Amino acid sequence: MGLINKKILARKRRKKRIRKKVWGTQDKPRLCVYKSNRYIYAQLIDDTRGVTLACASSLEYKKEGKVNYKSVEVAKKVGEKLGKIAIEKGIKKVVFDRSGYPYHGRIKALADSVRKQGVEF
Repeated sequence: MGLINKKILARKRRKKRIRKKVWGTQDKPRLCVYKSNRYIYAQLIDDTRGVTLACASSLEYKKEGKVNYKSVEVAKKVGEKLGKIAIEKGIKKVVFDRSGYPYHGRIKALADSVRKQGVEF
C-alpha cells in the first residue's frame, strides 16, 4: 500500500469520526468543506432534510485569468462569498465540518473569512 492510499484512508477515518458528532439543522446548518487538488468547495447543509442551503466554490474565479486556485487568497474569497450568502438567508450560526482535513492553510482561511462575515461557529 502506497503513501497516498494511507493518507486517503486516514482522512476518511477522520471524516467518519467527525461526522458522527457533527450534524446540521435548519437553524444551525453544517458548513462542509471539500478540497480537491485544484479547487475548494464549501456548502451549507441541512442534514435533517438532506438539503443544500447555499454553496460556493473556487470554480467561480476561473474566469479571472491566471489565478492560482490552490491559494489561500482564493479560499478567503470563497469563504467571504459563502458568509454573505448565509447572512442573506438569515443563517447566523453553523457547525463546521472540515471533512477530515487538518485545520490550517486553505481550510483555516475559508473558516476565518466566513467568521469575518458575521457567522458564528
